[in-house]
Amino acid sequence: MLEEQLQKDYVQAMKGRDTVKASTINFLRAQLKNVRIDKRLEALEDKDVVAVIKKQIKQRQDSIEQYHRGGRVDLAEKEIAEMAILKNYLPQELSETVLQEFVDQAIRETGAQSIKDMGKAMRAVAALVQGKADNRTVSDLVRKSLGGA
Repeated sequence: MLEEQLQKDYVQAMKGRDTVKASTINFLRAQLKNVRIDKRLEALEDKDVVAVIKKQIKQRQDSIEQYHRGGRVDLAEKEIAEMAILKNYLPQELSETVLQEFVDQAIRETGAQSIKDMGKAMRAVAALVQGKADNRTVSDLVRKSLGGA
């Protein structure tokens, strides 16, 4: 289970005095605890843990952009290091070729024909890939396939 792996890795990072990894995992564990409390669960399923990790990665991507705009390269590098640690806990992402096949399949199944049907196609693709692809990449592929440039 992913939560147990995070606990083990946190202990290892503390023993190895890897402060960046320890603080990143500790913050993630706190976020997972908040989700457990909100959902009133003893333990989270891996899909819930992955959702929290993806949210953390998205926040770091936003921070990196803002730090670069503000000229704070030092802070951006810290966020990049933390994001790399978090990405290690995500399932292997699908290649763009495989992803395009899922997009084509979803478009056929939903009968999507124009950019107006993008929401319908995105939901179908999301069900097919089950979190193994970046939403931005999926969105771009669906938009291209539906003729939205």
